Amino acid sequence: MGRSLQALAERSATELEAVSPKVADLLAKVEVRNVLDLLMLYPRRWIDRTREARIADLRPGEEGLVMATVRAARLVPARGRGRPRVEVVVHDGTASMTVTFFNQPWRAKQLRSGMPVTVFGKLDLFRGARQMVNPVIDLLGDSADLGAIVPIYPQSGDLTTSMIRKAVAEALRRTRAFEEPLPPTVLDEVDVLDRTRAFHLIHGPDSMAAAHAARKRLAFDELLRLQLILVLRKRAYERSARGIPHTVGGDGGRLVKTFLESLPFELTATQRRAIARLQKDLSSPLPMHRLLQGDVGSGKTIVAVAALLTAVQGGWQGALMAPTEVLAEQHLLSIRPLLAGLTVDDEASLFGAREVNVRLLTSKTPAKERAELLPALARGEVDILVGTHALLTEQVGFASLGCVVVDEQHKFGVEQRAALRDKGGETDPDLLVMTATPIPRTAAMTVFGDLDVTVLDELPPGRTPIETVWAHTPMDVEIAWGAVRQAVAAGRQAYVVCPLVEDSEKLQATSAVAEHERLAGHDLAGLRLGLLHGQMPSTDKEAVMTRFRHGELDVLVATTVIEVGVDVPNATVMVIEDADRFGLAQLHQLRGRVGRGAHVSRCFLLGGADERGQPLSDEVAQRLGAMVRTTDGFELAEVDLELRGEGTILGSRQKGRSDLKLASLRRDKALVAEARRVAFSLVGDDGHGLDRLPALKAEVEWLVDPAESDYLFKS
Repeated sequence: MGRSLQALAERSATELEAVSPKVADLLAKVEVRNVLDLLMLYPRRWIDRTREARIADLRPGEEGLVMATVRAARLVPARGRGRPRVEVVVHDGTASMTVTFFNQPWRAKQLRSGMPVTVFGKLDLFRGARQMVNPVIDLLGDSADLGAIVPIYPQSGDLTTSMIRKAVAEALRRTRAFEEPLPPTVLDEVDVLDRTRAFHLIHGPDSMAAAHAARKRLAFDELLRLQLILVLRKRAYERSARGIPHTVGGDGGRLVKTFLESLPFELTATQRRAIARLQKDLSSPLPMHRLLQGDVGSGKTIVAVAALLTAVQGGWQGALMAPTEVLAEQHLLSIRPLLAGLTVDDEASLFGAREVNVRLLTSKTPAKERAELLPALARGEVDILVGTHALLTEQVGFASLGCVVVDEQHKFGVEQRAALRDKGGETDPDLLVMTATPIPRTAAMTVFGDLDVTVLDELPPGRTPIETVWAHTPMDVEIAWGAVRQAVAAGRQAYVVCPLVEDSEKLQATSAVAEHERLAGHDLAGLRLGLLHGQMPSTDKEAVMTRFRHGELDVLVATTVIEVGVDVPNATVMVIEDADRFGLAQLHQLRGRVGRGAHVSRCFLLGGADERGQPLSDEVAQRLGAMVRTTDGFELAEVDLELRGEGTILGSRQKGRSDLKLASLRRDKALVAEARRVAFSLVGDDGHGLDRLPALKAEVEWLVDPAESDYLFKS
């Protein structure tokens, strides 16, 4: 009988002889406190010593990984406007080179003479001598026990690979065997090792093939645990759901049919497919639980309105919740004209029918208006309620809530989605969550695995492509402001986006307030400028947006409050200041505020370079370069995942023991899909399949918090 992960998590790492108080303190800095933490401190790479590079053989411009010994290290103080640096001389028996670190003064104390290290970087020549600048360096510690394949571990301070290897070796020796929670059929289907061999081989492989095989098994475990939690959540929701089988065809589908026929434009093929998919969900006795993912401007609102009207035509109500007042107000402004002239049956009306009633509720809704709105909502006289978090308050009660739409859902938690759904009372309304922040398919399967996913990947006809320019020299910046003036002269409008509201001493970034004042006196003097940021009173924000929509302002200087929901087709130029301070998803969202009409649009990205116009970093160059290269949000999402890793995407999921330590949504796409397939197979249609696999059930139950465990395993 092998040891379970739960049992190993209960044993302190200090029980190991190799973990002295000093080593325990060093391990704690990399969040290792128990034996399981230690065994899950996986190597970040392995060095095949049969293929390692020699310093003497490396050519200038060539990357290589060498194992060497430190000869000397010294701190060179900064001179003038220069940067402090640490120069380390290393030797591998064939030649020596200088390793230079900028802005890392602590390296002078860390790297001591005689210390064995691995160095990975690009070799350059400086004044005829070999050097690497800011390479990846690892401390090996005692090198006497280094074999043909050397695991390199995540490190902090004086923690060395040797210290970790000794502690891990003892933990494996004393653990001996691990409990195997997966049936042999799954191991064969997925072609993975048993858990005991995987743990032993990932820390002490006898070949690179063995190391990769071990990694595959343990990465699959991580992905499978996540998918099991998501599939269990989906099945538990389906078991406890009290759905509404809406009528979608025949005369009962009259309202949606009339709405779609009245649109002044043709739907895209993906919009038609999405509406058909949603109608199938809505007609089912199980509540819809779907994610609608679409790029900026792909027409998600039309699909959402069709879903809401499916409920309304059957006598139910709909709710649309947005994260900001600006977005909620924009939804109201765009939905009302689309529904003009559409009627629903109403016995209280003299003519037996009335127009579809769409209302807005936010925290800023005046008390008098709220006093009239809430009773009307409770009587069923409001068909669709658009709003913010205000919809979740206790005072808000629906007569018969049948469909819920949550926009920009990543701004809300699972609990908030559930709170709005609970407004349905005795029945569970259908749920559609939307995002205009495209994420890769593997990430969608991992973060939103309890939702069915529909993608809109086609832009409506008539949308003009947006030209994007990275303005990283003074001349480029002049061209950007010139483009704003030219657009205004042609009768168009522009946005200027700043990362801050007020000037900050800590952050050297442009503030909206200061930039509004500067532009009015210099680059955009004579134009009609407006200012918009989140700290303004709601009435002031609404007044500024109204003036901009009506063309009474030429340029809107704003913070990211305009990131979503602002739709002004006449705006054709977007200037984003300090663009390097924004993430790719946010830059893409901001750019999407232009290009919404028939006119050619341009987006200028300012910043991200030094005084000579050189990129501040490789990461900035790749991020802003991707914005220039493509307007495809899904392609940008893949770039973002590559640059920033899984952490930013998994951040929207509750943190805990199920976080990915080894698996990569970028490199393990096939494994993600395989884990999802196996999870559905093991859980089964009834949601009780894990009862036949007690070890796996106990492991998954241990990974989730007690409240969710009760819901998943006992409902």
